[in-house]
Amino acid sequence: MSATTKPAAPIVPNQLTGAIRALAMDAVQKANSGHPGAPMGMAEIAEVLWNRHLRHNPANPNWPNRDRFVLSNGHGSMLLYALLHLTGYDLSIEDLKQFRQWHSKTPGHPEYGYAPGVETTTGPLGQGIANAVGMALAEKLMAREFNRPGHDIVDHNTYAFLGDGCLMEGISHEACSLAGTWGLSKLIAFWDDNGISIDGHVDGWFSDDTPKRFEAYGWQVIRDVDGHDAVSVENALSRAKEEHERPTLICCKTVIGRGAPKKQGSHDAHGSPLGPDEIAATRANIGWNHPAFEIPQEVYAAWNGREKGAVLENAWREKFHAYAAAHPEVAAEFKRRMHGELPADWAQHVEAVLAKINDKAETVATRKASQIAIEALAPKLPEFLGGSADLTGSNLTNWSGSKSLTRDSGNYIHYGVREFGMAAIMNGMALHGGYIPYGGTFLTFSDYSRNALRMSALMKLRTIHVFTHDSIGLGEDGPTHQPVEHYAALRVIPNMTFWRPCDTVETAVAWVDAVQRKGGPTALALSRQNLPFVKRDAATIASIARGGYVISESNGAAKAILIATGSEVELALTAQAALAEAGIAVRVVSMPCTSIFDAQDKAWRDSVLTPGVKRVAIEAGVTHGWYKYVGLDGAVVGLDHFGESAPAATLFKEFGFTVDNVVATVKGIL
Repeated sequence: MSATTKPAAPIVPNQLTGAIRALAMDAVQKANSGHPGAPMGMAEIAEVLWNRHLRHNPANPNWPNRDRFVLSNGHGSMLLYALLHLTGYDLSIEDLKQFRQWHSKTPGHPEYGYAPGVETTTGPLGQGIANAVGMALAEKLMAREFNRPGHDIVDHNTYAFLGDGCLMEGISHEACSLAGTWGLSKLIAFWDDNGISIDGHVDGWFSDDTPKRFEAYGWQVIRDVDGHDAVSVENALSRAKEEHERPTLICCKTVIGRGAPKKQGSHDAHGSPLGPDEIAATRANIGWNHPAFEIPQEVYAAWNGREKGAVLENAWREKFHAYAAAHPEVAAEFKRRMHGELPADWAQHVEAVLAKINDKAETVATRKASQIAIEALAPKLPEFLGGSADLTGSNLTNWSGSKSLTRDSGNYIHYGVREFGMAAIMNGMALHGGYIPYGGTFLTFSDYSRNALRMSALMKLRTIHVFTHDSIGLGEDGPTHQPVEHYAALRVIPNMTFWRPCDTVETAVAWVDAVQRKGGPTALALSRQNLPFVKRDAATIASIARGGYVISESNGAAKAILIATGSEVELALTAQAALAEAGIAVRVVSMPCTSIFDAQDKAWRDSVLTPGVKRVAIEAGVTHGWYKYVGLDGAVVGLDHFGESAPAATLFKEFGFTVDNVVATVKGIL
């Protein structure tokens, strides 16, 4: 990386790249907000890739064998919107005029599900390239699983644009290291090496030898590409596509805000409108003699990707037709997987699994119960793609069919100590389609992956996070490893389903819900210590799926209700018996998933938490959130401080998770 940005050579007018620059600066100016620098600096790179190499069909953004494109430096969103508009996606010039406005298809950062052709939500830097690693891994594994001799129906590339900020973020190290290890040769990343970030020239805080770093990861690195010279970019891209063993990083020297006479090469072009005078000067400088948001028809015609896209997709569909004729069952399975559908006999399989687990009545840790559920469900779900961040033996995320992933085989991913990278790569796999990814770590380390969990929830992805060692019950490892605030922290993420089951049956139900759910990710909080099996009738088992239910009714009219989750359900049941001996009838409610319970109708909620009956919640975590259920006249037996290093039994006793304390708490509110 150069210490300074060298002066830009005089710009050669080009109507194709001029359209990108004009749309970017005009939309940002109209919104009076945005980032024109990256779109203007990457215009030539984008034109070469999108007009000459990217295999896509604007008329069908979800064509399964399309190339995936990720704008990891998502603040440059107008680059992507301009490309989508110009190539013929359903994104009109009026949509571009609504850039960053209420309910527009063109929000400030690319958001999955808003504009067609946006493959992932980006903006938090580094996560886009990690998503791209996940997409490329999914492509490689799907090709390995579904391609047959003479029938390469899975054969596409993943391209990513990234800036200096993406490379500074630690997640880029985690994900790109794995990409090299896995040999993801169809992953091609373009580094926008412009030497500028918001604070100015980056040489004072980003002096890494980035090419050497990526070579050390096992990437092919193509250095010193002139990002404003189409021939140079073309040659580098062609070379990247010829590499069949390694991912490729193309290092493109660029000038931020290229074309703006006074602001190019400066952080002034990064995140602010150029201003009317500079825009007028830029128009003259790049030879763009058209009013704001006006694109000549000949420019549209040169950019339009619909005809070429239709040819590409139709050719693939002919190949798929031949594939389906030769391998009908495999082709049907491919379609099911890519549509995200579950097997036809899924409901019957689930019924049998729950019945078997209930009949066995095992007293085990819920992390072991989770492994039992995985073992039962995985044979029916070849799309399950599990792994762990170096804690397989503790998370118990493997099963009898697990084979460690290598460059050439395997279905179980050893992510190493890379929790954040794991979560973001899982997002990329889910976005690609064909897999339901799950990954494990300790619950306290969900903090490391928090922003990727948030992005998964924002995009409503079906990812499953196995978080074991869920409380002070892990004991001697102490407060660094004992989660106390994490239940609350994960529950408040919109679209996130958080389960804390109390035994094998609740754990299995949680897994089934996670697999069936399409509205966002699932987090499973699981115990290290054994938890007793709770006997239930069929109706009670069915009630688990409603998030909160009566696990043990009172003998007579309830004077109080105990609400508990996970390991504290046993405590609540024991306290119920003790209170009964004292002549106080209480109901015990297990609430393994508060968000699902909240979504139930009022009649169900009232039948579980009867209005007017006083309540005590019991959970070995912060009390935040529980007063919603117990009210100001109720109480919470919780833990509003960090833990200690000691045996689990000592910690539960010293911190008040005892029958005597629960009994006293109930008596105190009556």
